[in-house]
Amino acid sequence: MTLALTGGAFAAALPGVAAAQIEIDIDKGAVKPMPVAIPAFAGAQRGADIAQVISGNLERSGLFQPLNVAGVPDKLTDVNVQPRFTDWQGTGAQALINGQVTVGADGSLRVDFRLWDTFSQQQLLGLQFTSTAENWRRVAHKISDAVYERLTGEKGYFDTRVAFVAESGPKLNRVKRLGIMDQDGANPQFITDGSSIVMTPRFSATSQELTYMALRPTGSSIYLLNLQTNRQETVGRFPGMVFAPRFSPDGKKVAFSVEKGGNSDIYVLDLRTRQSTRITTDPAIDTSPSFSPDGSKIVFNSDRGGQAQLYVMNADGSGVRRISYGGGRYTTPVWSPRGDYIAFTKQTGGQFHIGVMRTDGGDERLLTTSYLDEGPTWAPNGRVLMFFRESSAGNPRLWTVDITGRILRPAAYPGAASDPAWSPLLD
Repeated sequence: MTLALTGGAFAAALPGVAAAQIEIDIDKGAVKPMPVAIPAFAGAQRGADIAQVISGNLERSGLFQPLNVAGVPDKLTDVNVQPRFTDWQGTGAQALINGQVTVGADGSLRVDFRLWDTFSQQQLLGLQFTSTAENWRRVAHKISDAVYERLTGEKGYFDTRVAFVAESGPKLNRVKRLGIMDQDGANPQFITDGSSIVMTPRFSATSQELTYMALRPTGSSIYLLNLQTNRQETVGRFPGMVFAPRFSPDGKKVAFSVEKGGNSDIYVLDLRTRQSTRITTDPAIDTSPSFSPDGSKIVFNSDRGGQAQLYVMNADGSGVRRISYGGGRYTTPVWSPRGDYIAFTKQTGGQFHIGVMRTDGGDERLLTTSYLDEGPTWAPNGRVLMFFRESSAGNPRLWTVDITGRILRPAAYPGAASDPAWSPLLD
């Protein structure tokens, strides 16, 4: 795959007032989406498509409001010519993103873009990407990430993929296949054929590798799948049911649960030696392990206190301590890639919630409420969560919510799906 950043970023030295107007404070109480103008990029093929993907990414973040600019007189046919800012100010746009696509003799694409503050009439960012023609969508995602970071101060999350369980058929006899797609729902692929029930796909943080659980009449197995080579292998053999696998941050280990005789414990497998170590020995159900970003600790859920609650322990199983004390059941914990929060599913009062808490259990916040919300996964910037939601009568669908709980919306994938897993940023 060829995708290169061949130009340098340029951030203008703006006066203080202009900078304050064009930046989004995503931590304040209520964020009004910033109006942005994103006309079709000039030049050769894919210019309009690239602008449309950027527009969709920014709009779905909830922080930007792309405007209809079809009637603007300034057509921006050359990215190196400064826009007529009075034309764009008339639309109400605070920011303008324009670009140009050039096709090389070998069919490759060169995409130049500029980000402007329309009222201070200053360039905020200018980058150039080169790519093979088929990777034009990734160029659009990388531009979206650059704009998002410049205007919010947070890393973007658009040049990523999502693994999920695609579901079809009646509720009591569902076909569950492993699927993967771009984060905006484009390019969906189905990796398994539905002959086994697939559950809990999880990405490695260091490579494009997946681990997941497959259930067959003969039992359950944990698989590793390399998405670049399509090489697939099983992870050891264990007595009883194995489930809920998740990679360590360095990609060298997998933590998972083994159920035997009504008791579930957490194991860690070293992928180099293929040696497994049991790290919990409580007679309760211990499951859903998730490593901290530095690999030193693991959060999991256990009913050792009577009902499912969240616990943190050292990566070797020592130093177990409970961190959740609210009413209801806490399950599916996952550590934020930034290390500051743990997301979870909570069931209380006949409702399900996606929530977050600090790693010591403080500052618990419930972000969603519905008949069934479950299975949170973090975007790589630690700002947005994806999960699945199911009504009492409908199929499960993927949704996203930011950590404030204010930006809640359906994900772009239109089909029935559960168990999402967000990839790291692509190389």
